[in-house]
Amino acid sequence: MKLRDAFWVLFISMVPLIELRGAVPVGAVLDLPFYVNYTVAVIGNLIPVPFILLFIPKILDFLERFKLFRPIVQWLHKKADKNRGKIDKAAAEGAKPDGINDGAKADTIPDEAESGAKANTTTYEAERGAKADTLPEKASKCEPAQAENAAALTQEAERGATPKTRMSVGTFIALMLFVLIPAPGTGAWTGALVASLFGFGRLKSFAAIALGVLGCGVIMCLASYGVLGFLSFLV
Repeated sequence: MKLRDAFWVLFISMVPLIELRGAVPVGAVLDLPFYVNYTVAVIGNLIPVPFILLFIPKILDFLERFKLFRPIVQWLHKKADKNRGKIDKAAAEGAKPDGINDGAKADTIPDEAESGAKANTTTYEAERGAKADTLPEKASKCEPAQAENAAALTQEAERGATPKTRMSVGTFIALMLFVLIPAPGTGAWTGALVASLFGFGRLKSFAAIALGVLGCGVIMCLASYGVLGFLSFLV
């Protein structure tokens, strides 16, 4: 085994979109032992997660001030919205009502949104608060010299500040499964992005993502080495 091969697996597992799903097969092709490939790929996939959970909202808010990066930031928010919907749906279908009721008021907002309170308001917008409704009034009161700043404030407040949302048991499991399933668009990067932008607790989010990464590593090793190859390392 070459240290360089293990380094490549570590590096590939840190790359967005590729992540552990691409790193483990590469390690198998490089003839890395199963336990080395698994360990290095899992560690590499988890390295970016704490930084995403801690800093990505502030980084995106900063980048959105520049026209060059604004479309990218908006695309990331839409991607987070879409994947949050998948996680919420999985949590609602897979958890018992008692487990779902453990969450804060944010967990009940989807029901309120569906009841017709605001027909054109998405669940994400409802969770972000009603600040967007009051912003145009604030913007209209600004002096003409402050119009540009008011417009920027309007756009920022329409998205609202990230609320702290208590993660229910169902959402925890759904986030873990979202990361665990080795499918396009899933993984530690996307899971951490969703958890961070929607204000889930960092420790619980990291725990759910870590469990998902561990499970995904097992699945990818089974696919890359085969069942017999996997069992040969355990006996």
